[in-house]
Amino acid sequence: MPRHFLSVLAFVLATFLTQALSHFGVNAEHYQGVAHLRPEPIFALGILAMLIQGSVLSYLYARTRLPRRGLGGGMLFAWLAGAFLVSYIGLAEAAKYRVPNAGSWIAVEAIAGFAQFTVYGVLLGFIHRPGD
Repeated sequence: MPRHFLSVLAFVLATFLTQALSHFGVNAEHYQGVAHLRPEPIFALGILAMLIQGSVLSYLYARTRLPRRGLGGGMLFAWLAGAFLVSYIGLAEAAKYRVPNAGSWIAVEAIAGFAQFTVYGVLLGFIHRPGD
């Protein structure tokens, strides 16, 4: 149970840090050009989404047959999960919504997602390191 809690917390931390930095810092101008975004996001819903996603990913990680110990296993799992989740955010949203520039949207989301899931993989690898 402690590893599950820590794995969920790792996802929330990795997601909040990278996505907040992307949305409100590095790529703030990019997101300001998207007409369908709220001027003031509802943070409680975002945190709830992170808790749900983190719980599902922690559950799946604990039951996967991929190498599960250490940095290599954490990174492999996180990048696979990232490919699954970021493909929707980067590609499907660009296809459905009126984003100012689809190519820019895809690039920003792919880079932010890669950073997010890399941080998550490192944390997951540390939490599930061999010998613990």
